[in-house]
Amino acid sequence: MSMLYSLSPAKSCTVPYPRCPCSHPRHLAPLRIRASASLPEPNGAKVEYTPWLVAGLGNPGNKYHGTRHNVGFEMIDQISQEEGILLNTIQSKALIGIGSIGEVPVVLAKPQTYMNFSGESVGQLAAYYQVPLRHILLVHDEMSLPNGVLRLKPKRGHGHHNGVKSVMEHLDGCHQFPRLCIGIGNPPGAMDMKAFLLQKFSETERKQVDEALKEGAEAVRMLVREGVGSRLSRFNIGQKYKYHKV
Repeated sequence: MSMLYSLSPAKSCTVPYPRCPCSHPRHLAPLRIRASASLPEPNGAKVEYTPWLVAGLGNPGNKYHGTRHNVGFEMIDQISQEEGILLNTIQSKALIGIGSIGEVPVVLAKPQTYMNFSGESVGQLAAYYQVPLRHILLVHDEMSLPNGVLRLKPKRGHGHHNGVKSVMEHLDGCHQFPRLCIGIGNPPGAMDMKAFLLQKFSETERKQVDEALKEGAEAVRMLVREGVGSRLSRFNIGQKYKYHKV
C-alpha cells in the first residue's frame, strides 16, 4: 500500500518556528515527507495522520556514549531498531531517521549540537516538517526519578534541564509538548552533578536502563498511535511502583 503525504498546519500555542535558510538537509530528495499521511480506507475515505517528531537529547561523540546524560539518544536508538527506522540523514544539525510507527509518520532525531543547544535542531525540524507542538515528543534524562523509572507527561516545564530549556526557547517559550523522562537518580553524597551526568552506569543500573529503554519504546508506540489517554496514567503509575515489592 503506498502512503501519500500532504501538508497539515501546526496547531496549538501558535509558534512562529524559525525557518533557518541553512537548514536544508543533505540527500533529502527521496525523504521529502510532509506533515501528514493519508491512507485509503475500504469505503474510499481517507484517514489523515499528523506526524510526530521524537527527539532524544544527548551529546554527540564516543566520549559521551553510554553516559547518564545520553539516555535520550539511547531511547531514539531503541525505537530506531525496533521500528526499522534508519538514522541515516543529517538535517538541521541533527541525525534523523524518517519512517512510521504503525501508519503514523515519524521523524526520529538526535540533535548533534551538544545538549545545551538542542533547541537549535528541534525548532528547525518542527518548522520544516510543520509538526504541531502536541506531536513533539522530547526524550531526556531526569535526576528527580529513580534510575530506570520512566514518566510520560503531556506537558511540563524545563525542570532546570538545560537541553529542555533550549528546546523551549526555540519553540517561542511554549511548554505544551509531551516529554518522556528517563530516571537516572541523583548524585551520591557530595558528588559533582556534572561529573555524575557524564558518568557511565554501574552494571546494575545498566540493566535497569536497558529494561527501561524497551518499556519506553512501547510507551512511544502507545502515544503515537493513541495520543494522550487513560493508558498514559496507568503507565506512569506502573513505573512509579515498578521497584516496589508486594
